[in-house]
Amino acid sequence: MPQFLILLAASAGIFIARRLYRSERQRIAAELARTRQAMQQDSERIIPLERDPATGIYRPKPTR
Repeated sequence: MPQFLILLAASAGIFIARRLYRSERQRIAAELARTRQAMQQDSERIIPLERDPATGIYRPKPTR
């Protein structure tokens, strides 16, 4: 009987760990998707810069 209780406790622990792992994995995947979307939106607004060799100051690159 004690072996059965140990097996039951171990399987319950594995079940809980698996459930926590799955929920954490889903949370991280959702956060990563939001971050990728935000980065893509930011990259559309980025203005390229070029360095002025005389002064060393970065200025917006002229569009052609």
